[in-house]
Amino acid sequence: MLGATLNPNAYIDRLRGELDAIDRGAMERWANSVYERWEKGRFVYVIGNGGSGTTASHMSEDLGKSSLRESDLHDESKKRLKVLSLTDNAGWLMAVGNDLAYDQIFVQQLMNYGEPGDLLIAISGSGNSPNILKAVDWANRHGVATFGLTGYSGGQLLGMQQDGLHVALDDMGMVESIHLSLFHWVLNDVFARINLEGRYS
Repeated sequence: MLGATLNPNAYIDRLRGELDAIDRGAMERWANSVYERWEKGRFVYVIGNGGSGTTASHMSEDLGKSSLRESDLHDESKKRLKVLSLTDNAGWLMAVGNDLAYDQIFVQQLMNYGEPGDLLIAISGSGNSPNILKAVDWANRHGVATFGLTGYSGGQLLGMQQDGLHVALDDMGMVESIHLSLFHWVLNDVFARINLEGRYS
């Protein structure tokens, strides 16, 4: 917990340094992967545990609503991004966790929803969450593209994912904050391509 040993100035300086080290190409590929699903009418699924689980919910909500202009939200003819956070169906999560195993909570949903050409965004600070790894393994074997968001050493996910963005930092709070902060650029970039017929210059 970096904030337990750093004052506000030092914490912000460290955060700035970590952001400076981010692979900008990975950010662009992340945005490209999402935009491509909008273009082709494919689904985007987002998964994570704990803080990363709420990040998955946040990403799904933003991509579903904020990839459109506010003025288009009532337009039934407007093409929309198909996006689901698999962290949000509490009954299904509890049933699978109780009746099968917690490591099955995401992969069982993917077996119902996932189809070739879809995208799975898998968030795991450690990269070693068994339920994340099982979902990514299934996706890789069934034509669903996988994009991981990792921290620390990247864990097993770093070697399993087809692409991803890695924050090489041993602090979960800062890793989670960076994932969500960078996501908002991805969201804005996708919005621009859908609604403004262009990207940054």
